Amino acid sequence: MDNLTIFTEFLLMDVTGSRELQVLQGVLFLVIYLGALTGNLVTVTVILTDTRLHSPMYIFISNVSFIDLGSITVVVPKAIVNSMMDNKRISLTECAAQIFLNILFGAVEIALLVVMSYDRYVAICHPLHYGIIITPSLCSQAAAGSWASGLVYSAIHTGALFRLPFTKTNGIQQYFCDIPQILRISSSVVQYSEFVIIVVCVSLILSCNVFIFISYFNIFSTIVKIHSVEARNKAISTCTPQLAILLVFFISASVAVLGPTAKKPSLKNLLTAMFYTMVPPFVNPIIYCLRNREINAALQRMFSRWSEFPHKGFLD
Repeated sequence: MDNLTIFTEFLLMDVTGSRELQVLQGVLFLVIYLGALTGNLVTVTVILTDTRLHSPMYIFISNVSFIDLGSITVVVPKAIVNSMMDNKRISLTECAAQIFLNILFGAVEIALLVVMSYDRYVAICHPLHYGIIITPSLCSQAAAGSWASGLVYSAIHTGALFRLPFTKTNGIQQYFCDIPQILRISSSVVQYSEFVIIVVCVSLILSCNVFIFISYFNIFSTIVKIHSVEARNKAISTCTPQLAILLVFFISASVAVLGPTAKKPSLKNLLTAMFYTMVPPFVNPIIYCLRNREINAALQRMFSRWSEFPHKGFLD
């Protein structure tokens, strides 16, 4: 026990073989991050500033955009700085913060996807009762409940992971602190407690998936019965962006969870991690703009207002 080493910092993965490739990796991460940052900030801004989008569906979409913004900000800026500064170290506190926030944003997004599926179910299957069932107070409670449940789950998960010191190794074969990598270097006691938590978590996620599947099954069963082509297209246009977001989320989550835990640095491991950490926040705003008519129209109105400001100032 006297020779036991307790690690207070970790060494992150480095797959690049040269300084030039490190800088190139940092530049690539920066471009992706700025794209995701711009897209999600524009989405949140247009929803908050356009009164026509102050409905439950768009409030939930703005929450998802905020989550995407937070999830990519937790990981990528640190990775950019590390690549540019040729630094592979991350402190125990920073690692715990990354784990906590990643779990928080993931848990809240799952909860919001469930709420959004119910919102669309009521809107399409029971349109006459929508205003009675989906009230502003219910939306506020649903959003607050999603964030509260995410905070509780993230605190339990992170506390279980970091309750004992790390003594095996401090090498993390990833460019950020990932749960499988932290589990790999944790003690057997922590691994057992995490196994119990993960089993409970998987059960809850499966229940959420069943609820979402049933909701969208009923939604599309109702859409098929709509005789008006215009009404049918409008209903589809409000559902397809959420379905696309749902698909991207679960594909990226499956890649993160079901993929093998890397034991040595590899380009494949880097690309896989980039897919599930960067692709959803980058792609989701594009889905909103291309597939949702209301957001597309609101963007056009916002840009037209901005383009008028210089002319007004010049004329004044």
